[in-house]
Amino acid sequence: MLRLGLVGSPNSGKTTLFNALTGLRAKVGNYPGVTVERREGEAHFDGRRFVVIDLPGAYSLSAISPDEEVVVRVLDGELNHAPEALAVIADACTLERSLLLLAQILRRGIPTCLVLTMTDELQARGGRLDIPRLERALGIPVLGVVGHRGIGIAKLKRLLARPESWSRPHLMPPEEIHARAGWVESILDHVLTQRPGTSRKSDAADRIVLHPLLGPLLFALVMVAFFQLIFAWAKPAMDLIDAGVATLGRLVHAQLPPGLFADFLADGLIAGVGSVIIFLPQIVLLFALLYLLEDIGYMARAAFVIDRVMARVGLEGRAFVSLLSAYACAVPGIMATRTIPSPRHRLVTILVTPLMTCSARLPVYALLIGAFVPAVRVVGPLGLQGLVLLGLYLAGSLTALLVASVLTRTLLREEAMPFYMELPPYRMPTLKLLAAQVWGSAWAFLRRAGTIILAVSIVLWCLITFPRQPAPAGTNPADASRFALEHSLAGRAGHAIEPLIAPLGFDWKIGIGLIASLAAREVIVATLAQIYAASDQDSSLRAAIQNDVDPQTGEKVFDAATVAALLVFFVFALQCMSTLAIMRRETNSWRWPAFAFGYLLALAYAASFATHSIVGHLLG
Repeated sequence: MLRLGLVGSPNSGKTTLFNALTGLRAKVGNYPGVTVERREGEAHFDGRRFVVIDLPGAYSLSAISPDEEVVVRVLDGELNHAPEALAVIADACTLERSLLLLAQILRRGIPTCLVLTMTDELQARGGRLDIPRLERALGIPVLGVVGHRGIGIAKLKRLLARPESWSRPHLMPPEEIHARAGWVESILDHVLTQRPGTSRKSDAADRIVLHPLLGPLLFALVMVAFFQLIFAWAKPAMDLIDAGVATLGRLVHAQLPPGLFADFLADGLIAGVGSVIIFLPQIVLLFALLYLLEDIGYMARAAFVIDRVMARVGLEGRAFVSLLSAYACAVPGIMATRTIPSPRHRLVTILVTPLMTCSARLPVYALLIGAFVPAVRVVGPLGLQGLVLLGLYLAGSLTALLVASVLTRTLLREEAMPFYMELPPYRMPTLKLLAAQVWGSAWAFLRRAGTIILAVSIVLWCLITFPRQPAPAGTNPADASRFALEHSLAGRAGHAIEPLIAPLGFDWKIGIGLIASLAAREVIVATLAQIYAASDQDSSLRAAIQNDVDPQTGEKVFDAATVAALLVFFVFALQCMSTLAIMRRETNSWRWPAFAFGYLLALAYAASFATHSIVGHLLG
């Protein structure tokens, strides 16, 4: 199989083209010895098999970031096998930037073609590009496509099928940088019969979106609406799934004879995994809104707006892009820091990324907010539940900026480098593209539920069930269930750490959940579901935690102070082994993951203690 590399700058349409060529059949991995992600997909062009490689976005082969360094090493054949052919993907509206990169690639002598994307945008902005003349000037094949609509893809596949027949430049571009810039300008003067103008609609929108005052205000409004919709739109589907899970659990108990197997299926697998699956509608909605804002072109502009704030904490807009990625998951957020040229700023961003509220926290927040925060309107359409969720996200984000400010002024001081990012055009994504993006993330969540959470649920059920110590004679069924649970292996572990977490208002059952959540944050939901299913099979998890009472004091286990402290604990604590593992790989040391885990655990404990004390005092 021939290896075809796709090279291009960020926002050039490279990934859209990759998806069109491979039919979304992509494998994601890392280059050997390098943490930068690669995407490969198999494709068939005119009966020939190709491995299509989506290389990281690069502005130049004079590498200043880990992404660009990887592109150079791939072309040099240092990482796996070098591509036998290259397709340079260029935005037709910003051809000058891409030609500078193309000039460096052509000097390497690899068979190369130029694929122009967004040709429809060029025409809409009044630009006129003579593609045959450009092809003659460069000496290589040139083809225009509209990737998200599939226009020109069939013709492109026929071209890519025969890289050995591609023409080569008669004269190589100059090597010296100033001469190269002159070479690019002369080509543009020759082939651009009319340069594209700016879009009046985009300019009008940017005057608001990028305004020093209106821009941040708009960003705040977008975020408020974002979290309101997550609760408002997802609730019906969540209630439906919740009822289905509860019905399935009761059906298992009704159809199977009483015993360990029925308890394992109903209280272990269904209660454990089902309690997390319930939050799938909110996860889907979260990703759909994030991808929509990104594909429209708003997120790149938000980076420019927030760059002013980032500069005050010693970072830059590229760090904001990485932190924003962590709203979905901290792992890709940390990997996205490879676009940051400064090693110290990259390290600071990695250390504060776990403070951004990832999707794994959402089931925990949704459970506690849905159970204990009234679904009432505060002002107009703004509901209290959505505002509390927004407050939790803001608490993590603002703390990340505060910690970054401290680190950049003390341990990791370094001057900020210039921030540049090309603003993509405003463009409404196709429903197919948006659906594919959301499905990929939703499937990753389901796969996580079917692997990590399933495995932890099985282990937890065993720990909650064994050893099976009978209650004293004459004990009523409810107290017998509680007695067995407290004397299980999990119960003993929870009681062992209870003195440590009691100042936060947490009991031994919450302690079991905190231990289990070290594997993944949302596992605490599955853990509590199993604990309460073992003692009350007729109640939903939400009802169970609302009604749970301490038998010794007669007070509710989940009172207002405890719920607030638990929410705050999850805002700050780093409870994710995957995040620690990726931090180890990105920093090539266990020192920084250990530092992050330690300072975030101390911060979580202190903030939870303060929250429990303040709320308890105010309501006491």
